[in-house]
This record gives sequence, C-alpha cells and structure tokens, in this order.
Amino acid sequence: MAALGLAACHGAEPEAANTPSGQPVPRYVTLKVAPVNARGGPGEDYKALWTYQVRGVPLQVVEETADWRRVCDPDGGLAWIHKRTVDARRTVMRLEAHDLPLLRAPSDDAKPAAVLAGRSVAELATCKAGWCRLTASHASGWARAGSVWGTSDKAQCRQGGQ
Repeated sequence: MAALGLAACHGAEPEAANTPSGQPVPRYVTLKVAPVNARGGPGEDYKALWTYQVRGVPLQVVEETADWRRVCDPDGGLAWIHKRTVDARRTVMRLEAHDLPLLRAPSDDAKPAAVLAGRSVAELATCKAGWCRLTASHASGWARAGSVWGTSDKAQCRQGGQ
C-alpha cells in the first residue's frame, strides 16, 4: 500500500515543512516495532513513561527533532519516541469498544462488507468526502472518518503535558 500523508486523506497536496524531517506537523505515523519506550523528552537519557507493546498503533507526530518524534497516541498519551520506531504507513484505530460496520460503498445506505472490532487497528487506504476505506484482517470497507482515530488533521493531544 502506498504511504499516505495527512493531506492525502483530505484531498490537499502536501506542502514541504520546515521541520527536521521535511514532513508536516502534525502528521500520522504507525508504530512499526514493539516494544517501544515512550519517554519524557527527546533522548535515551529521559525517563521512560510507559512502553508501547503492540505494533501497528497509529500515532500523531506533534513535534520533532532530527532523531525523535513527540507523538500523541489514541488514548491521549503524549511522549517522545525514536524516529526509527515508526514509519509513514497509515493505520487508524477504533476507540469505542463496540464493533464498527465497514460498508461496501461510502454511503450510510450501503450494505456492510466487514466489521472492524472495537479497540482494534485497521490499515487506511484513502479518505474522501468524509469517508475512509479501511482494511483489517484481509477485509475492506468504508467508514465515516470520525468513527476511527487517525484521520483528523488537527492536533489530537494537548501540547502542555509531559
């Protein structure tokens, strides 16, 4: 699957950013390895606040240095992780505990094609007109962008925390 920048989800062309990576901030990335220590600052010498245990979790980069990314996670956690632990592949997460029907077409009237289980992750293929095409466990379908975490172009965590 081609990597999609945040702007691709909203139909805009991405702009070059004045950041160490040249990528816009905020933007979404995916945790490509686990376990990963989430730290209080951009360096190994900062205290580990918690550890991400699952690969594939979507994260939103809200600040960066040359080697570190300050990320917001689906539960609202804000911490620093090393850039080598993430990639540009896009995933989203269903935050609610109940399942989400994935529809055959981007329409409220469409029939279900699959189900995304509550609190689970799916790959993001594309978004258009408020709908996103998702794939999970080899099944695909459409869901409203607001029904999963990882599609909003606004910063998802407050910046004043850790």
